[in-house]
Amino acid sequence: MAIERLLKDEATEEKGERARMASFVGAMAIADLVKTTLGPKGMDKILQSTGRGHNVTVTNDGATILKSLHIDNPAAKVLVDISKVQDDEVGDGTTSVVVLAGELLREAEKLIMSKIHPMTIIEGYRMAAECARNALLKRTTDNKEDPEKFRSDLLKIATTTLCSKILSQDKEHFAKLAVDAVLKLKGSTNLESIQIIKKAGGSLSDSFLDEGFILDKKIGIGQPKRIENARILVANTAMDTDKVKIYGARVRVDSMAKVAQIETAEKEKMREKVQKIVAHGINCFVNRQLIYNFPEELFADAGILAIEHADFDGIERLALVTGGEIASTFDNPESVKLGRCKLIEEIMIGEDKLIHFSGVDMGQACTIVLRGASSHVLDEAERSLHDALCVLSQTVNDSRVLYGGGWPEMVMTREVDELARRTPGKKSHAIEAFSRALQIIPTTIADNAGLDSAELISRLRAEHHNAASAAGIDVLSGTVGDMEKLGISEAFKVKQAVLLSATEAAEMILRVDEIISCAPRRREDRM
Repeated sequence: MAIERLLKDEATEEKGERARMASFVGAMAIADLVKTTLGPKGMDKILQSTGRGHNVTVTNDGATILKSLHIDNPAAKVLVDISKVQDDEVGDGTTSVVVLAGELLREAEKLIMSKIHPMTIIEGYRMAAECARNALLKRTTDNKEDPEKFRSDLLKIATTTLCSKILSQDKEHFAKLAVDAVLKLKGSTNLESIQIIKKAGGSLSDSFLDEGFILDKKIGIGQPKRIENARILVANTAMDTDKVKIYGARVRVDSMAKVAQIETAEKEKMREKVQKIVAHGINCFVNRQLIYNFPEELFADAGILAIEHADFDGIERLALVTGGEIASTFDNPESVKLGRCKLIEEIMIGEDKLIHFSGVDMGQACTIVLRGASSHVLDEAERSLHDALCVLSQTVNDSRVLYGGGWPEMVMTREVDELARRTPGKKSHAIEAFSRALQIIPTTIADNAGLDSAELISRLRAEHHNAASAAGIDVLSGTVGDMEKLGISEAFKVKQAVLLSATEAAEMILRVDEIISCAPRRREDRM
């Protein structure tokens, strides 16, 4: 008797070999897509949205590229996901993790073709990943105790991270900006205290780090332009009720005089509210919402600087850096915590006026002002700088450092090869495959720079035969160079995250033996 179909019409299912092939092909296609963006000579991609305005993004950040893609293949979605997690967790290595996972699957495909069971491959990969991680742990350096050396390490890491981004031309300048900003955080990984303001105009090298806080707003008319020893009340309250809102209220009156009475009552209510705020003994009032003309006049008469419509991120950060709290009721002045700073003044950046708060309570805050030729350049510069700041803030906590330029991968390859020789049975094939897959990172770095990768990798392997070697790929001169002398360093945390995430993602896709896609929902005929 024929078995009835289990799934609905139009639902599809792929089993066994076909399902595995579909998963492998999707994951490898995603890896090949971002492969060209890896390394100092990686190329950029233009992403154009189909929405209104057809927004264009120019980037070589793996996570940004993959986030923008609408992907149908389920295995490819797993790789997009690990790239996002890598971006959130450590900030850098988003392309490396996808490229490595894709290569692990490419090697696994060859093993499955030669009739090795996926579970055997997974077991081998797990042993190899553990061995590779231990190899890196043995070779890390930690200069946390020596502030001078540690700062130099951070500068090297920032320079290496920025090398492959749009900021590579001014990498020393931006590395110094990023390190200064992160050291101000004093060990915190909360990057909200670092504000990045983008202003078109000038060149990237005109960007600067400002001690203190800059709010992208203008000072109102007739208000003091400079305040010393400021006491700041940060609020989120409606300051626009001095007019009758026609749309929100229905009031029946028998004469126009009554309308005037209602307006007067509204005004009095607003005057009382302003008096309550003034009673806090402040000289600066920053509000998240609108401030209408009448309360603005009252504040100006009281000599208080009133700033309206400060964006929510802006007031949250301002409350954080000045040591105040966001208030919404003003009946108990003693329970409201005011923010303080030494000086508030208006400054000009390019053509725009902004408000500058200096001498803030929390010395951890600072503002990085980015200048650049166009909004696309500024957006990409912000992404690049954000990556560097993430990596540095993680390194301040976990201060172990490795050399870069393909050196970690060659160290791991050497140890994993040793493990393969010692391991009996079919697992050794999987461990060898893992060792070959690790070499994809230095190979791609060389390929993207237009160098002969086969020649360079074989020379690197020979160099790494000596266990204490610091050899890696020097892309600028096109040869094998000494990473210690070139000052190319990477954070151990980034490399570890790349290794473990890629292995886990590859393992997850390897376990798949069936793909079931549900039937699309039918649109009902509403005729």
